[in-house]
Parts: sequence; C-alpha cells; structure tokens
Amino acid sequence: MNFRDVRLKTTATVTFLVMIFLIFSALEKVTGNNDSVRFSEKVNLALRRTAHLLLVENGDSTSGITPVQQQDANTFLVRIDKLFDYDKLPDLLQKSLKIHGIDRGYDVSVLRCENSTIVLGYNFQDLNQKKGVPCSGRKLEAGCYNLKVSFYPETKTASATSNWWILPVGSLLAGLGFIVWKRSTKDINPVNDPSDDYIDNKINFGNSALDMTNLILISERKTYNLTYREAKLLHLFTNNKNKVLERDFILKSVWEDEGIVVGRSVDVFVSRLRKMLAEDLNVKISAVHGVGYRLEVSK
Repeated sequence: MNFRDVRLKTTATVTFLVMIFLIFSALEKVTGNNDSVRFSEKVNLALRRTAHLLLVENGDSTSGITPVQQQDANTFLVRIDKLFDYDKLPDLLQKSLKIHGIDRGYDVSVLRCENSTIVLGYNFQDLNQKKGVPCSGRKLEAGCYNLKVSFYPETKTASATSNWWILPVGSLLAGLGFIVWKRSTKDINPVNDPSDDYIDNKINFGNSALDMTNLILISERKTYNLTYREAKLLHLFTNNKNKVLERDFILKSVWEDEGIVVGRSVDVFVSRLRKMLAEDLNVKISAVHGVGYRLEVSK
C-alpha cells in the first residue's frame, strides 16, 4: 500500500468518525427537545383535567377552561374563575398527573389573579403526611384564582451534562468497530434472512404483533391489513400499554395533525381494533367512562 492509499484511508476513517459524532450529538438534541415538548403536552392535559373536575365537583359542568400557561420549562399555570373546593385539589391533581405518566416532584400554589398573592399551597410530599396537606379545611372566597404547579427539574439533565465525554468516546468505539467489521467481512458474505427484518419491525403485545412498516396486525395467528389510521391508533395504544389515554389526547395524536378531527372517530376505530383482537385473551381495549381508553395487556 503506497502513501497515497494510506492517506485516503486515514481521511475516510476520520470523516466517518466525525459523522458518527455529529449524528450522536444531533440525536441527543432532538431527543431532548422532543421529551420537553411531550412533557409540556402531558402537563397541559393533566392541569386541564384537574381544573375541569374541580368545577364539576362544585356543580359547574358548563364553564370553559382557560388555556394552560407555561411560564418556564417546569412551571405551569391555569386560571380558575369560579369557586372551587381546595380540599379536592390534591387528590384530583395527583390522579391527573398519574394518568398522564408524570412522576416528577412538584409544588402547588393557589394565587389571586389580581396581585399573584399566594393564598394556599402545598408540596407533593405532603400527600403522604398523616396531617395531610397544609391549609386543608380552609374555604376560598369567591373570586379569580391561578392554580400554579412548579415541577422539580428533571434529574437526568445534570447527569447528561456531567457525562458529556460518553458521546465522543462512544463515537470513536463505534468507528473502530465498523472498521474491524468491514475487514472481517471482506471475504465473508452471509445471507440475510428477510424474516429477520420483519421480526425487528414488529411490536409485540400479548399474543399479537403490529407491523407498522407494512400496516399489518397479527393476532392469534390471523393476519389483518390495517388502514393508516387504524395502525396509527394501535401504535399509540401499544406505546402506552396499561395507561389511560384521554379522548382529546387520542384525537390530537391520531387525527389532528392531518386537520381531521371527528368526535366519533375514536369510537369507530376502537371498535374495529377490538374485533381484530377479540381472540387474544391477553389483550383488551377498555373504555374508561368519561375519560378515554386503555389498552390492557396481561402478558
């Protein structure tokens, strides 16, 4: 091998390593942004649900809920113009956060709209205290109040910052591994089994499997061809197994991005999926009255 060949090979190797590093960095940034957006959406839904149920508990099922305001990455606020029972707030808020899979610690403050004075408040750890949350039993005067929830920062952010070296080292190892692999496979050309790719593309749940690439559902050895929206809805359920998904969240995730939102669409498509999954005793799509649906998987 002459000097020119060595130089070209070295340049190609360095270029490959740089590309791997940039890809890892880009993926980390995109993933972080997506997680932040997803967290905001979950909190928005949880606070709207809480505000709605507070009004319902007070006999008001018709007043509208104002949009949730996000003051920073971890602080959210929703205005409640009507009188509500403060004693109901801790349990309703905790249940709403649990439904949407939010497990961060948080502080709660009830502030007057006109001057942002804190009237009542508590910390999530007060829920486990024998005496209950502070200020319980106190009655609110009629007026406008802001319900403010401040979440603890996500701990993994600090860990990612302190372990910044993992990405470049991982990229280097990936590059070296690729070079070794290329050398070892020069004279060996294994035959790829196409069924392997098919298996990798499947999402297994119970005795069923969803192939998103080909829009196919396999349930108890029966194969069903799915429409795009049937597959998208089932994919949403399989990504949130055994979790309650609110109807509005389902509509937004499956239909709203195409600009088509029909209230009965969820029920119709759930009915279709139920028929396809009827023979799989380990899978069931249950309706949660007044909330939405849950994909129950026992295996």
